[in-house]
Amino acid sequence: MTSAAAIVRARRRATLTRFWHDYRGHKTGIAGLAILGFFVLVAIFAPLLADPTGLDITKATAPAHMAPSAGNPLGTDENGRSILTLLIHGTRMSLLVGLAATVIAMVIGTAIGVMAGFYSGRTRSILNAVSDWFLVIPFLPLAIVMATVLGPSLLNIIIVIGVTSWPGTARLVCAQTLSVRERPYMERAKALGASDWHQMTRHVLPNVMPLVMAHVVLTVSIAILSETTLSFLGLGDPTRPSWGYILDHAFSTGAMTNNEWWFVMPPGICVVLVVLAFTLIGRTLEAVLNPRLKETR
Repeated sequence: MTSAAAIVRARRRATLTRFWHDYRGHKTGIAGLAILGFFVLVAIFAPLLADPTGLDITKATAPAHMAPSAGNPLGTDENGRSILTLLIHGTRMSLLVGLAATVIAMVIGTAIGVMAGFYSGRTRSILNAVSDWFLVIPFLPLAIVMATVLGPSLLNIIIVIGVTSWPGTARLVCAQTLSVRERPYMERAKALGASDWHQMTRHVLPNVMPLVMAHVVLTVSIAILSETTLSFLGLGDPTRPSWGYILDHAFSTGAMTNNEWWFVMPPGICVVLVVLAFTLIGRTLEAVLNPRLKETR
């Protein structure tokens, strides 16, 4: 006889197969995966693609602000370091900050959204009031204040972006939880004596996770843009180069006014491509996971 675990595994494989079949039918989603896959490979193999010693200012031997050449395809910065080396290693930092901050935002937003939708009365009012406060306060000033107070470091930037990016997820999850809460199987679980924790983790959470994942992928692009903005404003980690770090140095050294395009365009193009990749993937996930959108393909 087939065990219950084997049946569950078979259902999961069938679900993943069906999901991939629907996903690959969207050319934009495949394009987003290809772009993102390229940058992920660059981040993983960054030490092999560019020697990390090239990040050390004391070991830079090339002239400062040098135009692209055979030895330095993207020129050099104000310290004589290769822009290409900074760009490759900056890929790792930008993706790390974007993904880590998104995980924090997803955990906080999902937890608050599920509780706000599941409970009623004072609990829901307090949680919604907290979400409203974060939604009303403009993101950039709040992030700048928090980054200034905590100090410029990689961990602090991740915390700042994560803590200020969860309200949208919470609102989305709360609305979906209110719908799930009224379904018949929730009434049966409650009648059988299931605890609130059991209902939220076993019934509500699995039903809202597909929507959360589609929204979270879009949040990653916002987190990467936020990291670029904060680093450009000089609030990033000065010891770890990122794309925003490169743009900040380009601005502070006058590269934009001196027509040093090799200092400005490469990191800007990388930011645009990664944000585009996550946006394409997020839109495709939304179309695949939302039954209402499947009919409009």
